[in-house]
Amino acid sequence: MSLTPEQRIELHGFNNLTKTVSFNMYDICYTTTPEERDAYIEYIDEQYNAERLTNILKTVSDMIGAHVLNVAKQDYIPQGASVTLLVSEGPIVEVPAESLDESPGPLPDSVVMHLDKSHITVHTYPEYHPHEGISTFRADIDVSTCGEISPLKALNYLIHSFDTDIMTIDYRVRGFTRDKSGHKLFIDHDINSIQNYIPDEVKKDYDMIDVNVYQQNIFHTKCKLREFDLNNYLFGHTTDELHPSEIKEITEKLKIEMDEIFYGQNIQESKEKYFNY
Repeated sequence: MSLTPEQRIELHGFNNLTKTVSFNMYDICYTTTPEERDAYIEYIDEQYNAERLTNILKTVSDMIGAHVLNVAKQDYIPQGASVTLLVSEGPIVEVPAESLDESPGPLPDSVVMHLDKSHITVHTYPEYHPHEGISTFRADIDVSTCGEISPLKALNYLIHSFDTDIMTIDYRVRGFTRDKSGHKLFIDHDINSIQNYIPDEVKKDYDMIDVNVYQQNIFHTKCKLREFDLNNYLFGHTTDELHPSEIKEITEKLKIEMDEIFYGQNIQESKEKYFNY
């Protein structure tokens, strides 16, 4: 078996690098009445309750070979949930040679990888605007590991675990480790984009933007669904029940909402200021 240059480096002691993936996703919906809004929030709370989120995080833990030390979970009133897993190094059966390559990680399978004491967390944020008719669901997941394997290998599974309109993904390598000569290593694998860890069949469905700071080992990728079908964003009814003027108005509202989340700025306010100048 041939080894990559990263794998041939002899370290002084344990690999002390900390690698963190922050996976942030949004689901967006249009609810025409307070009853539809409440039904959507109730649906989200059932779909992504603390029990299901715990199972998702436990699968992530299994995929990266972690041993769960403690689970803290909570469903909140009126809505939302949080789960935190404290994990430690799991049994190392076999570390695949391709583990350092830039490639999409697996879906759940008998994959065991190296991890030391760290954590995996998820928090959910159902949200709505009482006048605009738009409801959103956001989930923030952080996978933080110490050692050789990047938590980016769990990214493919996380993407498939949520119905996602917009994704924001951050990856950062912090700290340093040393080789046998004492030379500091601030990263132990090659990476030029988080996109290299996202499968091609997923990438074709999204518009993507990278903002990377290579010198600081900070990587940021934003993704927004390319195709827009209004029926996928209506809760409790379809476009057949709407007047063409309603379809146009709702479509514009949803697209502005998605663009504002994707670009991280209030586009509608900027338009109004520009035209009123």
